[in-house]
Amino acid sequence: MKSRRLFPEVADQKIRRLGRAFLLAFALSCASVATVVSAATDSVDSAMAQIRPEGIRGNMRFLADDLLEGRGTGTRGHEIAAHFIAAQFEADGLEPAGDSGTYFQYVPLRSLRPDAQQSTVTLMRGGNQEPLTFGEDFLPRGDAAQEKTSTEAGIVYVGYGVSAPEQGYDDYRGVDAKGKIVAILAGAPRKFPITLRAHYSSSLEKAANAAAHGAVGRIYLDTPEAERIYTFKHDVRDLAFPNLRWLDVEGKPHPYFEGPSVALSMEGVGKLFEGTGKTPDELYKAAQESRPMSFVMPETVAIHVATQLGNMRSPNVVAYLRGSDPRLREEYVVYTAHSDHLGIGEPIDGDNIYNGAVDNASGTAALLEIAKAYSQITPRPRRSILFVSVTGEERGLLGSDYFAHFPTVPKGSMVADINMDVAVPLTPLEEIVVEGREHLTLPDQVQQAAARMNLAVGQDSFPEQVLFIRSDQYSFVRQGIPAVWSLGGAKSSDPKIQPKEIALKWLSTVYHTPKDDMNQPLSFDAATKFSRFNFLLGYLIAQKTERPTWRPGDFFGEKYAKK
Repeated sequence: MKSRRLFPEVADQKIRRLGRAFLLAFALSCASVATVVSAATDSVDSAMAQIRPEGIRGNMRFLADDLLEGRGTGTRGHEIAAHFIAAQFEADGLEPAGDSGTYFQYVPLRSLRPDAQQSTVTLMRGGNQEPLTFGEDFLPRGDAAQEKTSTEAGIVYVGYGVSAPEQGYDDYRGVDAKGKIVAILAGAPRKFPITLRAHYSSSLEKAANAAAHGAVGRIYLDTPEAERIYTFKHDVRDLAFPNLRWLDVEGKPHPYFEGPSVALSMEGVGKLFEGTGKTPDELYKAAQESRPMSFVMPETVAIHVATQLGNMRSPNVVAYLRGSDPRLREEYVVYTAHSDHLGIGEPIDGDNIYNGAVDNASGTAALLEIAKAYSQITPRPRRSILFVSVTGEERGLLGSDYFAHFPTVPKGSMVADINMDVAVPLTPLEEIVVEGREHLTLPDQVQQAAARMNLAVGQDSFPEQVLFIRSDQYSFVRQGIPAVWSLGGAKSSDPKIQPKEIALKWLSTVYHTPKDDMNQPLSFDAATKFSRFNFLLGYLIAQKTERPTWRPGDFFGEKYAKK
């Protein structure tokens, strides 16, 4: 390299020329970047514009129509819904991602209906026998593997039936449940963080813990708090719908725990604890204060459960949009929504079709609008986008659990699940709650998407509803896949509108009834805002090179992601 000292004035001129050229190139580069950013923003805005109130309302209207008879899992009505969804995916140019080059993944199912005439529960104490009454005192849970199952054993009361060493809590401490029937309260300790409280409230977790302690049967006890969420009378009404389990490749039901199980009403709980020296109120109070109070009960109980079994199948619908990045396109951001509802059940005010408009024709309609929006975006997102309309949510998250166990793409390629259930807020949307976000490295994307939609990010206003385990994202969590569920929050700038009170009233009067149809007040502008938020959240995840991960030391990451 020649030294500047040899020709100083020539060098100065050359430097000035190079400087001007550099500044011009830099300015053009900045303009180019700005153009690219602006173009990307314009493309996202254009895609979001495809998500319209009319589209959500129209899809909901079809899915919630009486002609589909409530879309019960395994019924003709749900099958029609599934084919409608697949046709929409195909029309939007999404590629099939189901089995054998189709849009469908059929889930094999076992139906089980308790036999009211042959199922019995008899309390025995002091040489006396006291039979409980089916439908008033108890309901059998059914057995998915055998038509008849019986046991007679002593009873151990184990509070919530929870063993949570990370919380320093164990309802089984000091009692031996081996060979016994365990009596378990609904719910979990209030002192637990919200999502852990939900997790430990799961009957699946309670049954697994009972089996681990050697129990030979389970009695689930109603509580005043559980009655506020979903009453025993609702459970009796739900006998019109079969219980279901999915079947593995060997035809075995999942999940399955040996030994009969029954649920007791508040009246049945009162009868169970007569003569024990403990009243139900004492037990409820101790539970509400997160104080374990477990003990061996003085009586024995004989449980006989008779179940009518049958096999069926019901489809998940799966499609994808291929990503644009040569490497990241092998990974997927997953959107889920359940397309099933309850079907035809016990008439209420002369109507026996449980249409499931909000729960969850709304989430399915949002899924379809979001899929359409992605099909219009240019350039496509870096990661691929997978859309899964799942079956069997109302019967225990069955379709999503089956898909999470047997995905049609490599399990490790799914970077996150965004679930949509109850996607039409009943009031104007000012706040979004993202269930599960606190466990993940997602705050930036959530905040960005919320800010873009002018939404506050709120906290769960309904901890007693144990929402974290009540929809399909939980199936992905249990397989170690980061997953969230977005819901409308309780914030309102109008003092005349109280979203929390409106939601609670809806849960107590409309939820899981024939009144959940298209005749109820619905805010489709709010549904559009909600859907656009979820679109943006998924898009931001798809664009970021780093995958979402579980926070260091997180309970769910440690429990499930490291399996």
